[in-house]
Amino acid sequence: MKRFLKFLFSLVLIPIIIVLGFLAYTSYKDYKPKAVEIIFQGENSSVINDSAEVSLLIWNLGYCGLNKEMDFFYSGGEQVYPTKEVVNKNILGVMFALKKLEQIDFMLFQEVDKHSQRSHFTDQVSHLGELFPKYHSDYGLNYLVPFVPVPISKPMGEVNSGLLTLGKYTPSKSIRYSYDGNFSWPKSLFLLDRCFLVNRYKVDSGKELIIINTHNSAYDDGGLRQAQMQQIKSYVLAEYQQGNYVIVGGDFNQCAPGFIADFNSDKMDLIDKLDISPELFPADWTWFYDNKEPTNRRNKIAYIRGETLTTVIDFYLLSPNVESLSIRNIDMGFSYSDHQAVIANVKLIPKSR
Repeated sequence: MKRFLKFLFSLVLIPIIIVLGFLAYTSYKDYKPKAVEIIFQGENSSVINDSAEVSLLIWNLGYCGLNKEMDFFYSGGEQVYPTKEVVNKNILGVMFALKKLEQIDFMLFQEVDKHSQRSHFTDQVSHLGELFPKYHSDYGLNYLVPFVPVPISKPMGEVNSGLLTLGKYTPSKSIRYSYDGNFSWPKSLFLLDRCFLVNRYKVDSGKELIIINTHNSAYDDGGLRQAQMQQIKSYVLAEYQQGNYVIVGGDFNQCAPGFIADFNSDKMDLIDKLDISPELFPADWTWFYDNKEPTNRRNKIAYIRGETLTTVIDFYLLSPNVESLSIRNIDMGFSYSDHQAVIANVKLIPKSR
């Protein structure tokens, strides 16, 4: 009887020891980024005219694993990641689409994998850098986990991913800023360490053009996103007060203030829709977006036009000394990612001399 009880005790204790040991190891290896980290700093930076027209692209690549046929387990679907052949096909599709847009001055990407099991360890940072060899490249890490254990049937495994900014101009400095706050332990061990990537460019007036690449939180109750927006607000208002030009672009994981969709065939996602407060920024700041085509789809099911819920959470924020000229969400039918690219043209407004 005692032997039987010991056996039962072992059956219970061994899994507990394994789980606790795994959590201890993951806590020890947990990526703890600095609040501020200089990614690049150089003396031979470009100088931009103080009334220049500037073109930009933002695109969350979904690590080239969330093409239109994919659903995703964390969003209520069943799949975790596709085959290597599908990932490679998505990478080629992304590169083909971007090559036609090589006139763009600045490209801001989110969810770019460098060495992740979910994308079969493809180095997408290198792929994009090689596609645009004359562009300056800055990479801000925001997801580094040795092993994501869910789902148990097919774990996501190792993740190394982040933000990538490519530009025709060389910045004087590129800086990674950690967003304050995170999910509680142990959930925080396996999710992103959110950040925004700031590139500073010299302007011939003596001021600077500040281009910010952001990827805000998802899957929270909205509290993390509100805190992150307050952090962005404090940063960009201080820069504008110094006379600098400010452009923020990326995946905000929320809609712009008062956003109303005017889609032709897609269906707007109103479930748990979260809008940035219209009172967050002064009225002379511009939320620059296109409401004619969606930029993001729900991943509970594969994409079916007119059935899958879609929204616009990828857009720009412009300081009052940056004029909005044109913007367009590129309809690719979500072929290579669960997000679609957004191209914008803006103009710097020089201070009266």
